[in-house]
Order: sequence, then C-alpha cells, then structure tokens
Amino acid sequence: MADGEKRQGGIDRRTLLIGGGAGIGLVVAYAVWPRQYSSNLTAAKGETVFGAWIKIADNGEVTIAVPQAELGQGVYTALPQIAADEMGADWRTVAVQPAPLNALYANAMAAGILFRDALGDLPQGLQQSHAERTALMLTAGSTSVRAFEGELRRAGAGVRALLCKAAARRWGVDWRSCGTADGFVVHGEDRLRFAELAEAAANEDLPSDVALRQAGSERLSGTSVPRLDTPAKVDGSANFAGDIRLPGMMFAAIRQGPVGDTRLIAANREAADAIAGVRHVVTNPRWVAAVANNWWAANRALDAIAPRFETRGAIVDSDSIDAALGTALDGEGQRIAKAGDLAQIFSGADIVAAQYEVGLALHAAIEPMTATAHLEGGRLSLWLPTQAPGLARAAAAEVAGLAEDSVTVHTMLAGGSFGAKLETLAAQQAALLAKEVGKPIQLTWSRSEDCLHDRYRPAARARLSARLAKNGEIAGWLTKIAAPSVGHELTRRLLGGDPAASLSLSLPGKGVGDPQAVQGAQPIYAIPNYAVDHHPAEIGVPVGEWRSGAHSYSCFFTESFIDELAHVAGIEAHSFRISMLGGQPRLARCLSTVASLGGWQGGVPGSGQGIACHAFRDSYIAVLAEAGLSAGKVKVARLVAAVDCGRQINPDLVRQQVEGGLVFGMAAAIGCSTGFTENLADARGFRDLDLPRLADMPEITIELIASDADPGGVGEIAVPPVAPAIANALQAATGVRYRRLPLLSRMQDSE
Repeated sequence: MADGEKRQGGIDRRTLLIGGGAGIGLVVAYAVWPRQYSSNLTAAKGETVFGAWIKIADNGEVTIAVPQAELGQGVYTALPQIAADEMGADWRTVAVQPAPLNALYANAMAAGILFRDALGDLPQGLQQSHAERTALMLTAGSTSVRAFEGELRRAGAGVRALLCKAAARRWGVDWRSCGTADGFVVHGEDRLRFAELAEAAANEDLPSDVALRQAGSERLSGTSVPRLDTPAKVDGSANFAGDIRLPGMMFAAIRQGPVGDTRLIAANREAADAIAGVRHVVTNPRWVAAVANNWWAANRALDAIAPRFETRGAIVDSDSIDAALGTALDGEGQRIAKAGDLAQIFSGADIVAAQYEVGLALHAAIEPMTATAHLEGGRLSLWLPTQAPGLARAAAAEVAGLAEDSVTVHTMLAGGSFGAKLETLAAQQAALLAKEVGKPIQLTWSRSEDCLHDRYRPAARARLSARLAKNGEIAGWLTKIAAPSVGHELTRRLLGGDPAASLSLSLPGKGVGDPQAVQGAQPIYAIPNYAVDHHPAEIGVPVGEWRSGAHSYSCFFTESFIDELAHVAGIEAHSFRISMLGGQPRLARCLSTVASLGGWQGGVPGSGQGIACHAFRDSYIAVLAEAGLSAGKVKVARLVAAVDCGRQINPDLVRQQVEGGLVFGMAAAIGCSTGFTENLADARGFRDLDLPRLADMPEITIELIASDADPGGVGEIAVPPVAPAIANALQAATGVRYRRLPLLSRMQDSE
C-alpha cells in the first residue's frame, strides 16, 4: 500500500501512527464537551474534523477516533459502530484511528475501578474532573462501551444534525424534516452524500438539543457488523509495536534482577563484543540491556554477559508465600462489607467451614512487553501497546528528564494484555535506552522475562464459614480473604506522582484493608447476615491488574462453598442457588437458562457436572461445566454459558468475548500459574504454564439473553465462574472436593 493511501473502511497504516499534535482542519465545538479542553484530532488532506470524535473525508470515508486500546476485544468495532449508527453512516465506509492523548477521552469509570481506594470515595463529578485534569485515558474494567456510549451517541447525533442542516440549506427545507441513511442525507427523493456536505456542515451551528435515534429496524447498533480490525490483521497491514521501523533503529533485549531489593553487581560487558551485531551494553541498578542491529543478537549477548544480581532481604519462594498468606489469615483483618448481626447468628451454632487457595496467575499474553522510543531535539516519541497512554507518557518523561508535553505516545494495537499493559516499566526502559544510546530503540522482553517480571494476579487464601437454617437456607456467612493489597500497590505504582491519589491513601482508615483485594466476595445471594474481611498479606511478589481481578478468586471461593453448603443441606445445587436469588431475577434467569440448555442432571455423583454463577460490571452469567480426570489431568468436555449483559452493541463481539473469557477462565483453573524459588518465578515460558491446547478445547455453547438494560461489561464476566464450575464438576465426577487453583496443583483435601 503506497504512503498516504487509505483503506476503504477498517484500519490503515497511517492512522495507526497518529498520536498527538495540534489538529488541523475544521473543528466544531460541541456544547456537551468541556469548554476548557480543545480537540487535537488531526485531519489529513481532504478530511473535515468534527470535534474530538469524527472525521469525514471527501472520498466518503467516516473515521471515528477511539480512546480505548484495541487488545483483541473488538473495541475498534464496537465504539465506531455506536457513532456510525447515530450518524446514519454506511458501515462499509467507516474507519477507525486511535484517539490522541487528550483530557476529552478520560475514562473516570475505569479510574474508579482500578484505583478504587484512592479515587472511589470521590463524588462522581470529582472523579470525572480528576480524570480529565490528569488526562487519565484507561482501557480497563470492561468500561469501553459503558464509559463512552453516551459521548459517542451524542457526537454521532450532532454530526447527523449538522449534515442535515447543510443539506436542508441547499434544498430550502426545514432540517428537522431530513434524515440520514447509508451515508446519505435524505429528504423525500432527494439524497446527498456525507462527503458532499462535510465542509459546509462544519460551518453550521450545532442545535442546542439534538435528539438521539430511537429504536428501529434500520440500525447498526445491535447488529453483528464485521470487525474493522480483521482485514488489516489478516493481510498484515495493521501495525503492532513490533512492526515499527525507524531510520537507524536498534533493537534491545533486557535481563532484569529477581524480585525484591535487587542490585546488579556484575556483568561481563566485554563478552558481548563476541556476538555479531551487538553495538551497546547499557546497565542500570535493576537491569542490563544489550543493543544490537537485530533482537536475536541482543538476546544472545545477554547470555554471554551473564549478569549477576544481589538480592537483599528475605528470600521469596513458594513456601514463604504460603506462610505469608497463612499468617495474614490467622491475624487481624479489616471488615470491608457486612449486613445484619453475624456474631449473634454464629453464636453457639453449628458452623460449616472450608478453606480455599489460589496461586499466582500470569497474564501470558501472546505479545510480550515491548516499546519503541526515539529521542530527538528534546522530544521523545514512544510507540507501544498501552492501556494507559497518559501514565506511560508521565513515567517515560520522568526517567528521561523531560516535561510531559515533550513526550508523544503512539498507541498501538496490542497482541493481548489482560491487564499487563497498564504497566509502564517497558516504556521507561525504552526511554532510558534511547537517551543513553542516542538512536531509536525497540525494546522487546523475551518470553522468559515476561514470565519472570509479570505483575501477577495475587495468590490468595480464604476461610469461609456459614450457618444453615433448619430449612436449608443460609442464615449467616463469613468470608475472610488473605491477599496482597493489589489496589494500593497498583495505585502507588501507577499514580505515585498524583497528589490526589497519594493524599487519599494517606487518610485515616486507608491503607489497611483493600476493597479491591476482595472484590466480588460480597454474596450475590439473599443472605441476611454476612461479612467480608480482608487480611492484607505481604508476599514479596509484585502484583497487578488481571482479567476480572479479585473476582477471579472470590467467585471460586464463593461458588465452591455454595456447592459444599448445598451438599450439607441435601439440596440440589441449582435449586439451592435459585432459592436465594429472589432479588436477582436476571441472574436467576441465567441459571435457569444454563441448566435447561446444558441438560443439568443435578450434579449427582458420577454426572461430572458442575454449575456456578456470578454478577459484576452490570452483567450476569451462569456456567455449567462437564469435567473429569483423564490420565491424571483435568479434562473439560463441555462448557455452557448463559449471559445477560444488557443491550448488545454487536452480538458477535459479545459472543467472542464470552467465549474467550471461558477459555481464559479454564486456563486459569488448570494452569497459568507459577511457583517461586529464590525470588524467581519457576515459569519461564508457555510450556511451563499448562495452558490448554487445541486438543483440550471443550465443546462450548453460549446463550446471549436479550435485554433492554444498559450495556454491561463483557470482557471479564465469563472468567470468574469457570473455575468453580469445573471444581464442582470434578467433585461430582470423583467425589473429591478441589479447593486450590490451579486444580491438581498439589494434594487436595478429600471429602
């Protein structure tokens, strides 16, 4: 494809490299946009810019700016689909480009989820103001549609109104009598293409009150239009971070020290000279990097350099992590949620109790950490897959000694993330290398580095207790979870320079228990007396955001224990759950649907069937699993899911995300974990993670339940209930209750 040539619809190479700068072309100031911020969306020749979201080219192409990172979840389709639907655009002419870094695209909803303890107590208006002030663009928490549907609908409706006004002026009619369809403004038999009207439309005044489209048959929203990113990914024209090539660019590999207080003490720099292509060796107290004319030479050089690190303080290994969790669970916790009088219910009663554990979980994205940096003339340019471009810019600017406005971030397509690419370390390292070497540097972590220096989903241990009433209902429930304070750690690492966040964490009562570490543990059932306690654990391993976060283990604890209580009560597991869901009709419908669709047999011994459900991010799901043991391994034969996620912008994208979440949850149930030995993760590559392969894939059935509710999150909803559904199925198949993830990771308790 020649330079400057555009793909008709979809993604093109040029727009994927737009990252910032002053906008050129015509700008419309929407009344709904904050007046203190101006759009910096750029226009190419022949394009007209409408505010911060939409451009129309003279060839008819409609480009939508997307402020969320495309991680494979389909956001480069769902968000343009919302705006294009309101405009009345022809989907075949719609394209997408990443939005430039700007406060207009701040995601306060995601900030409230990720940094809940620091920002969650702020009123919603202040959360939004804080996110805008810090240009906090974030892709996290299944918020893409939920956070931006309203803005995109209003933007699309505003452009539609302007186009209608421009056409009506030509026709001499009332603009309100005009409509749009398939990329045309229509009035009776009269039709004008958007491209013919764009420039004139940009000079029209935006009406003070623009009506949104009402439900109807001729809508893009709610239909499974083709993904915009698929053609470019298939033919190779889509740019990932590893595709960036700059004049004079060098390639870097890195070797970092073990976790903990680690310092580089020795590196045989001269040994790198024997490797053809190696040009530089750069050392840092925490790491050593080799720079060469190709990455393979740089990585080989690191083996020759044989860096040695000294780690001070306690040794971190699997035993120390287990001990830290045990000590924390036996110690004092902080109550995070409660209802009723649990102490009175538990007093002198027969209590059912069980203990559960989960190991550290890796992100294991196909694309390892990578970043390209170019420092020239006091300006730093970064190309990287990032879920937080503003945070990456701030971190890189700090280590390079530059002002933030001297750094431009080009947000690239990501080869998976699951939360890993919220982190900014690779951006910092690339910036330092570019400054040291004086040339453009593309840094890529090896697969081993990606495993050794992940920001893992925390290991956790839980003790659950309950009292059953005489009728079998749960009268009281207590969940005690020992886990690292992941929310506090994430906030300090990513928002360490934010005065508001730092001040919030320093307030009295903050910094002890962490609500984010026990998210999802509050029972979804109608239990009159319950409590959830967090027991902070210092395990010595860095932890971070992971797909579905604490829900991934709190749901395993809850739904496994619910199954155990059903056995004690002598009530079939599905009915036991349904009886407590009077206040959750959408979740009850998911349970009933999955039981019918999956041919639920009651989870009786020998059936190999297990069931689990969950609700979060305004979505609801139930999962039925059929599983057993084969040759000493867990064999999942079938997964059935029923999902209510509200209105579906694109049902195919929803189905893809649910299916991907089911497989991700299955991987976490049987593998995707690591032990530790002397401050180093045992896992060094995919081969060590026991990830399911194609031959291990179960039959998957998904039922999407129609709903008129506002859209809920779909990127994470399917992950949490898979592990407990499989564990419950194994209990039915084998009579053994598995209370640790990954399943079969060590000796389990037997009933």
